[in-house]
Amino acid sequence: MQPIPMGRSSPWPFCILEFAVNMFRTLPPSSNPTGAEFDPEEDEPTLEAAWPHLQLVYEFFLRFLESPDFQPNIAKKYIDQKFVLQLLELFDSEDPRERDFLKTTLHRIYGKFLGLRAYIRKQINNIFYRVGTLQIILLSLTRVEGYHLEYTTEKFIYETEHHNGIAELLEILGSIINGFALPLKEEHKIFLLKVLLPLHKVKSLSVYHPQLAYCVVQFLEKDSTLTEPVVMALLKYWPKTHSPKEVMFLNELEEILDVIEPSEFVKVMEPLFRQLAKCVSSPHFQVAERALYYWNNEYIMSLISDNAAKILPIMFPSLYRNSKTHWNKTIHGLIYNALKLFMEMNQKLFDDCTQQFKAEKLKEKLKLKEREEAWVKIENLAKSNPQYPTYSDTSLLNSPVAMETDGPLIEDLQTLKKTVKEEACQAQKDQKKDRPLVRRKSELPQDIYTMKALESHCRADELISHDGH
Repeated sequence: MQPIPMGRSSPWPFCILEFAVNMFRTLPPSSNPTGAEFDPEEDEPTLEAAWPHLQLVYEFFLRFLESPDFQPNIAKKYIDQKFVLQLLELFDSEDPRERDFLKTTLHRIYGKFLGLRAYIRKQINNIFYRVGTLQIILLSLTRVEGYHLEYTTEKFIYETEHHNGIAELLEILGSIINGFALPLKEEHKIFLLKVLLPLHKVKSLSVYHPQLAYCVVQFLEKDSTLTEPVVMALLKYWPKTHSPKEVMFLNELEEILDVIEPSEFVKVMEPLFRQLAKCVSSPHFQVAERALYYWNNEYIMSLISDNAAKILPIMFPSLYRNSKTHWNKTIHGLIYNALKLFMEMNQKLFDDCTQQFKAEKLKEKLKLKEREEAWVKIENLAKSNPQYPTYSDTSLLNSPVAMETDGPLIEDLQTLKKTVKEEACQAQKDQKKDRPLVRRKSELPQDIYTMKALESHCRADELISHDGH
């Protein structure tokens, strides 16, 4: 910010100075526990003790920005790059009420100061770099022996995997992306692929995932040719051991499929449905359930119907196997519903897939039988050895271990069709009765005063709308 001339009577510099003096401060270190017991989704945040004072300043400054007499060409002397940088540093505040006002304030500045737009986007990128790439950088460093770490400016930005304001910054970006002109600039495409998508790797994804998914979908609505790299990146980052995170990926993937062009769907359908087949086979029932809900989406079903010849052979083994072996009864009903839809979609293809699956299972049984016979031959050769009685374990004699397939028994085709129809109808009836059980995951006690303070908070955008702006 430029020094404010005290001899002038214009109120603009003093309004900006008042905001800067009261707001720009060093944030206190995090007071929340960092151990496993703290759950950022359910535990109460630490609120700013001076919030009654800070709120007045935020409200005043927002009204100042929204004033019909506000002149950006005068204010730009004082609301400059340094001002924006200090404003962005406050987004790491633990108090969600402050982050809400910061979000609205920064969005208003972005809209009114055209010369600062590129700088604001760049600085938001830098915050995302700090959050999204630390884990990969650290992993690469630990795998290189004798690596000498030098703190250059480029490497220093990968300093932390935690930031409180990612959700709010993504919400601002969602609005910015919505206003991007077509065709998209190359820098905007790079931002999606190199900055936004790596944020899916962060452990705290659940805190900001809805806003991140919205930004990704906004890009795909602007440029459908980005669909393939986006979907392939999601499949690359797909969680291996974190089931709740896997459910989030399935949610986002369905949002993407809702806006996907048929020509782009063809490019990604095979790897995509191979992943869905794995999800259907997941022992975590919420993952399997979320994947099977795709068959309730009319647009996705129209895409599947147009490409059933490719998709059904991928999905059928997983659907059939889990209709018999999955431990959760609800999953059985959803699987039978999916099989019923496939059967109605293309009767001949369904029959062919059933026969092919049956033939493959018979081949597996024959192979296992050959292996068992080979082991019997080896055992007989061993028995022909004169020293066999000395070294043999009599407790294992006459107790052959049968080698059988893990898969379910193959039903007759007509029996399978009848079962699918009956079970699908029953599942639709049971689905109305079931209600999910929800419990609070956190082990920390709830703070009543914090809850009341958050409930009584008036959002910044609501405040502006009440003023008639």
